[in-house]
This record gives sequence, C-alpha cells and structure tokens, in this order.
Amino acid sequence: MRAPGAILDTVSLWRAVIALLLGTASGAVAARIGLPLPWMLGPMIGVAAASLSGAPIRPPERLRPLVIPVIGVLLGSFISAEIVDALRAWSVVVALLVPFLIVMTAAAFGVFRLIGGYDPVTAWFCAMPGGLNEMLILGVEAGGEERRIALAHATRVFFVVVFVALFFGFVLGVRTDGAGGNWVALDQLTLLDWVIMTGCAVLGVPLGAALRLPAGPLFGPMVLSGASQVTGLVNLAPPSVLVLVAQVVIGTVVGCRFLGARFSEVGRDFALGLLSTLVMLAATLVFAYAVSRLTEVPMSMGFLAFSPGGLTEMALIALAMEQEVALISVMHIVRLTIIILAAAPLYRIIRRRS
Repeated sequence: MRAPGAILDTVSLWRAVIALLLGTASGAVAARIGLPLPWMLGPMIGVAAASLSGAPIRPPERLRPLVIPVIGVLLGSFISAEIVDALRAWSVVVALLVPFLIVMTAAAFGVFRLIGGYDPVTAWFCAMPGGLNEMLILGVEAGGEERRIALAHATRVFFVVVFVALFFGFVLGVRTDGAGGNWVALDQLTLLDWVIMTGCAVLGVPLGAALRLPAGPLFGPMVLSGASQVTGLVNLAPPSVLVLVAQVVIGTVVGCRFLGARFSEVGRDFALGLLSTLVMLAATLVFAYAVSRLTEVPMSMGFLAFSPGGLTEMALIALAMEQEVALISVMHIVRLTIIILAAAPLYRIIRRRS
C-alpha cells in the first residue's frame, strides 16, 4: 500500500506535467496564429486561463531551478568586450533609473493606497517593481497581506510581458519565432563547448550565492558564461531549442501564479494590479521616449530596459526580439538590486515620518 505522501507527490507531479503539456500546446497555437513571442506568451495566457478556471494543475517548480542557470549561460553568451564601451553610452539611461523608479513606485502606491484602500505596508510592497519572491518575503515580514502582494506582482509580471510582446510585435513591427536570431542546432556545439557551458551553469549557481549577487542563480552563470565568451573559450550560444524550452517553462510558471485566485473573490485586487501595471507602463513609455531623445539609444531598447517585468522574463523577451540582451539584463539587475536594498529601509523611513 502506497503512503499518502507518495500519492500526493504523484498527483502533484501529474498536475505539473498537465500544466507543461497545456503550456506547450498553448505555445504551439500562439505560434500558429502568429502571436509575438509565442512560446512564452502562449503558455502564459493558456495556463493563466486554466489557473483561474480551477483546472487541476501545478507550476513545474522543480524545472525552474534547472532552467534559470541555462538562461544565465545563454545571456552570458551575448557578452563581449564591446559591452563595456556600450555601457558608457548608457550612462544617461542608468542615471534616469532612480528617478524613474521613484515616479513609477509613487504612482503605483497611489493606486493601491488611494484607490484600493490598502493598508500602507501592503500598498508599498505591492507597488515596488521588484521580484515577486523578494517583495513577498519583505512585505510579509513588515506585516503586509501576503495574498494581495503576491497577486499584485503576479499580475504585473503577466501583463508587462503581454504588453511588451504585443508592443514589439504590432507597434514596433518586430516579429520573430522566439528563438532569438540565428538558430543554433544541437550538433553545432563541440564536446568542449558542452563541458564549458555545463560548467558555467553548475558552478555559477554557488558562485552567485557566495557573492550574494541579485538573482544569483541567473547572474552567476551569466558572469561565468560571459567570461568564457570574452576569453574565446566558447564562441556559440546554447542550442536554440533550449531557449524555446526555457520560454515554455517560464511562461507556464508565470501562468500558474494565478492558482487559487477566483475572479469572484479577488476581482477588485486583480483590477487594481492591472491598473497599477498600466500606470507603470505609461511611465516606462515616457522615460523610454526621453532616453531616445537624449541619447542614441533607440526607444525599443529603452523601453525594454525600463519595463517593470521580471528579470528572467524581460531577458528572454530581449533575446527573442533580438535586442541588446546583455545591456538590458544589466539594467534589470541594477533595478532589482536598488529595489531589494531600498524597499524595506525606505518604508521604515516613510512610516516614521508619517
């Protein structure tokens, strides 16, 4: 007779498999109808709809720690010696990041606090455009409402990815199959390439943890991969099929963020999350336009650099849309670092003064 725990594990496994199958099928449909960024956007939409309808699915969380280092190696493959020089041209973009975060957070805070009537703690950590996990931990420790903070950030990441993909596809006219440029086949990599890339992925995770890097499982492998590219040890990106697999996994996980949510119960919170996201995106468009006028950075890159989505999701979009992946990734790493370091101390200062 099987133990109850083993039965529950089997059920959870099958629910995660169902979610992945649904995400893959949704990606295929999205690719078929010509949706921008189909292998991420399709799974997100299909799985989110299933989550809100109460389907028996679970996020494939066990795959996410395996996919994240692969994405880090992939992003690092776009680092070159020219990136350092290019970062100098982005000095204005970096300089505008702090005022941009202040404007965006203040506007979103107003939505949750003044329109939604959230308590100050919950409104503050709902408004901060940081990672879902980090903001959830900090917000709950400060006394915020866990469910509302989680729903606000899940809504933000979901709609930012949807909006950015549609904006690039239908407004800017950037349409790709999501593979991110030239297709790299599995057999193009030599045995040495596989060994070095695998080493970057495996060793980069503890490196990121040891150095306490923001988004360590992503950034650590990215640093090692970039070093291998700059030194000439490797001259290829990971196989393109891994890019599509990563998009399906990440899209499925994001879609599963809405599990347990019901429109009848959280419709108002969901609407507030959507409104705050639209406010953030409006600020993003304004700042991206200002960057394009002040510098030679095109609006498309400025828009991706400022977009308040998750680091992993925005990096994959930059790759799929054939933008400057390394520069955009660095901008989001800087943003997340600022948010993580400033969120709790700033709230304590504001609370004392108010």
